[in-house]
Amino acid sequence: MNHNISLITTIAAGFGAALVFGFIAERMKVPALVGYLLAGVLIGPATPGFVADVHLASQLSEIGIMLLMFGVGLHFSLKDLLTVRRIAVPGALVQMAVATLLGMFTAWCWGWSPGSALIFGLALSCASTVVLLKSLESLGQLDTMNGRIAIGWLVVQDLSAVLVLVLLPPLVAVLGGSKDHVADASALWMSIGQILLQVSVFIVLMLVVGRRVLPWVLWQVARTGSRELFTLSVVATAIGIAFGASSLFSVSFALGAFFAGTVMRESEFSHRAAQESLPLRDAFSVLFFVSVGMLFDPAILVDEPLRVLGVLVIIIFGNSLAALSLVIALRYPLNTALTVAASLGQIGEFSIILAGLGLSLGLLSTEGMNLVLAGVLISIALNSFLFTAIKPFRSWALKHSALARRLEQRQDPYAELPMSTERKYLEGQVVLVGYGRVGRRIARALDERGIPYVVAEQNREVVEDLRKSGKAAVSGNAAEAAVLIQAHIAKAAMLVVAMPDTLNVRQMADIARTLNPDIEIILRTHGEDESLLLRRDGIGTVFFGEEELARGMTSHILERFAPQPATKPPGHG
Repeated sequence: MNHNISLITTIAAGFGAALVFGFIAERMKVPALVGYLLAGVLIGPATPGFVADVHLASQLSEIGIMLLMFGVGLHFSLKDLLTVRRIAVPGALVQMAVATLLGMFTAWCWGWSPGSALIFGLALSCASTVVLLKSLESLGQLDTMNGRIAIGWLVVQDLSAVLVLVLLPPLVAVLGGSKDHVADASALWMSIGQILLQVSVFIVLMLVVGRRVLPWVLWQVARTGSRELFTLSVVATAIGIAFGASSLFSVSFALGAFFAGTVMRESEFSHRAAQESLPLRDAFSVLFFVSVGMLFDPAILVDEPLRVLGVLVIIIFGNSLAALSLVIALRYPLNTALTVAASLGQIGEFSIILAGLGLSLGLLSTEGMNLVLAGVLISIALNSFLFTAIKPFRSWALKHSALARRLEQRQDPYAELPMSTERKYLEGQVVLVGYGRVGRRIARALDERGIPYVVAEQNREVVEDLRKSGKAAVSGNAAEAAVLIQAHIAKAAMLVVAMPDTLNVRQMADIARTLNPDIEIILRTHGEDESLLLRRDGIGTVFFGEEELARGMTSHILERFAPQPATKPPGHG
């Protein structure tokens, strides 16, 4: 028997230590991922005792990243990404530029070369999508508008980081790196053209071919009735496409898996695919945090405490404040700005990859690599506390700061109906909250019958598009009285909540009843227990998705088998 079982020992040590330290962290009211990071430090080469295989742990963590990003793609469609492009694209690019300049200035003060300073600054500008997803999922904000904006922001960051990774080797000569990687100007432009062509081909293949092939494959596997084959098909798709994207098109594993998920979302089995892959995603994502801990050398905290502190200031405050300012400048509410700012207050996988490439090209020193790793581990450990601090900080700021109150009541150009709005949209109209798949269908039916309505939607880009098409719409969270007031709820005939918002639906109903006691309220819910509670409390007319689906199908079946009226024979009556 071959006793070289480093893979098994690495998995066993990683999962075992993560379980122990994660449990201790939870009992101490600290996020479990802090325990996972400490578990990695314990079994890493920088601490005495057992040392796991760092290389194997890194590869296992990549599997976790692939599965996690695939799961995000299953819930986050390309349409969702496009709806937040007006904030995510400029916001991500400007924030990365600001953070890179801060890192370069700090490194210049330390006497580093321009090339080292550039790599260092870029590494401090890339937040971890894995960490963000874990934080949003734990807070139940993964499918909220704020969550979509944050995810879109980091997807743009990831795309930018991929481009940087490809361009670095040809630029080594200019940046003063190793002479082994020198390339002339023609090679540089060829590399730029090649990567842009490869990424474009990959995206086109996924949107044109993958959108048709992958759902069909999933359907064929589902028809076999084998749960094992279905799970295998989901995992094979996620990992296979991620690997192919990296090998053939120079796209990162994470982005390849993300696009695979967005395409797979077209299948009717996407929800089941997400559920089947969830246990594997959770297990392997733990190894990501363990592998980060294994790379960390605690000695840097003793040798260079002030430099570590400077790195953390750039990551936590520099990135966060830049994002906060940009979101506010784009006239989004304070709550959105705080969520995006907390999302950017950490760095992760792409920072490690960038720093590692800089080290191999002779652009970054070992000290610089260790500082980046220290920033990764400590910022990840602190990031969950930033998210939990959003709500109390916002409440405190609104109570004590006139500026915060002005920012919360921002002058959003789409937060009010135009003065030219016709009177039919201001009296006796339907107020439609949410313009997703259900909301759009309701709006289409209202349009066909000439029934006036006003849409209240959190996504400002959707509201802008509705305004351009001549529809009445206001942007904002309908759980806030100001939004419903701007939709003229006081004189409306009906409030229709077309989104299953468990947390805010009662607040919306209370506000509507206060402003308009006679208004009729129609609600949508996904949960049977929730629908029973809403009906018991008399909130309004409640439609439970599965119940309505069953009712419609039953009606069709009964109509099909209904007895036909007897026909009289010829020549009678």
